[in-house]
This record gives sequence, structure tokens and C-alpha cells, in this order.
Amino acid sequence: MPMPVETRTFGPDPDGLAAAAALLRKGELVAFPTETVYGLGGDARSDMAVARIFEAKGRPRFNPLIVHLPDLEAARAIARIGPEAERLAAAFWPGPLSLVLPLRAGSGISDLVTAGLDTVAIRIPAHPVAQALLRAFGGPLAAPSANMSGKISPTRPEHVTEGLGGRIAAVLDGGACAVGLESTILRPDPPTLLRPRGIPAQALEACLGGPLATGGDAAKPTAPGQLSSHYAPGAQLRLLARAPEPGEVWIGFGRDCAGAELTLSAHGDLVEAAANLFATLRAADALAAARGTARIAVAPVPETGLGRAINDRLRRAAAPRP
Repeated sequence: MPMPVETRTFGPDPDGLAAAAALLRKGELVAFPTETVYGLGGDARSDMAVARIFEAKGRPRFNPLIVHLPDLEAARAIARIGPEAERLAAAFWPGPLSLVLPLRAGSGISDLVTAGLDTVAIRIPAHPVAQALLRAFGGPLAAPSANMSGKISPTRPEHVTEGLGGRIAAVLDGGACAVGLESTILRPDPPTLLRPRGIPAQALEACLGGPLATGGDAAKPTAPGQLSSHYAPGAQLRLLARAPEPGEVWIGFGRDCAGAELTLSAHGDLVEAAANLFATLRAADALAAARGTARIAVAPVPETGLGRAINDRLRRAAAPRP
């Protein structure tokens, strides 16, 4: 559990917006209103900020997060927007629609936001306070709903503080949210409805000029990390390794792994380990390939707090390949 912090409440005036944006630039978390529910915002370019989102929510898996942006120009900077997405954007943005789009190379978006995928979910909220915060911050905000994982999504600032008070830096008070349901999620190419919510499927089909496929739960098509084996490096992972075997690249965790070539966190910090996870796996895979070995050993990570999400991802990466 994160160390308790003072959770401040800011009004949506220039001073409050400036204070909230300053906290976000420091890698802190700020809840803010959208037309759907309150989102838990963190800098989508910062591995540490995004790791703190998962920690604050007690989220047990690294599933993709939605990136909030102020306008279509900002969306084009991080994603490739094809003709279908352009039509949907013209019809429904700003608004409660999230589009899953190909991630643009060099976007700067954290791997934790996309869960290592080559796609990114984007939304342009219509709420004036969300818009004002995004412009004051000047960058992309990763923002799942501002509640503990598995709990009811918050539609008022007091709902946020009831669940996340002491775990996040601030709440930007924009009053009650109008919709009260999370955004509809759609993949434009091929047109697939991943999470039905407030926008009728008929309206989306009318915009696209054809029927939508359905993907059921958004986690399945947008986060194949739900599968038993995914996001695996080329080399095979051996978990709970307190020492490497001959030829293995060893990823350490904590002070007992001083001999490890790579480490998730030398100090045993789970937030740091979460922030480093994807980059460390890539570095280990590259090192293994350079050596001509096929194995990576990973030291034990505690099954507490963010350790659950880290271990979930490691177990999936280590699972037998199909």
C-alpha cells in the first residue's frame, strides 16, 4: 500500500488548475472530472506516474489505460488515425468515446499505459474542467476511473476522496459528472465495439456506414495480456530465481541480488519495479540474444501490493508458448 499522503481538493479556477497541473508534472496523481466519471490522471509519458496509478487503485493487472487528450491534433501526435477513426472523431469527439488506434513510433507513451501493445486507447473528453486541466498540463494524461479496483466508479469528488483519499495528491472538483458511465470503446479498423456504454451502437454504425463486430469485454481484444502467454520476450523466463544458472541473464529485485546484471529495483521498491518492468524485460531479451542464450532468470518479487500485478505479468510472460 502506498504511504499515506495529504489529498488536497482544488477548485476549477485558474489557481486550482495551475496547482493540479504542477502536481502532474512532478509525477503525482490528480483525479479530475469528465462527462462520464472522475478519472485518476497521471502523466502518460512517465513510467513512475503510471505505476503509481496502478498502485493507488490496487489494480492487480497491467491492463491498458485510456489516454486523455485535448484535441485531435494532440491525438495525431501519438496515434495513426485512419479514415474510419477520422469519421468517428468528427462525429463524437469531444465526447464519451475512446478509440483504440495504432501507436505512433516515438510517441513517448509509457509501455505501462499500453501494456506493451502497439495500440493505444485515446479519448478527447468534452468536460470543460477536463479540457482546462489537459491544456494547463500540456501533455497526455493516462486516466482510468478514480476508484479502487473493482469498486463503483466515482461521479462526484467526494466519491473519489472516500476511496482514494490519502493515496493520491489531489482532486480537481468539477461537481457531479453528467453521464455516470465509462466511455464507449471502439476499434475503428476493423470496426469493432469493445465496450458498449452510452453511445448507441446504431449511431456508431450510421457514422461508419456499416455494422460493427463486437468484442465483448474490452480486456479481450485490447489487452491480450488476459491470455495465458503474451508479451513474452524471445528468451524463456524462469521465475523465483534466487541465483542464475549457467548462461542465464539474471534480473534481480532487492538488495539480495547484488550480482544481477539487471534489476527491477535494487532497493526492493515495488513502484520502481513496476515502472521498470517492460524496459527491463526488453533489455534482458536483447542481452540474451546477444549472448546466444535462450533463458532469463527473474528473482522473486513479493506477492503484495503492486507485486501482484508484476508477478501476474511475469507469469504470463513465462507461460508455455502456444
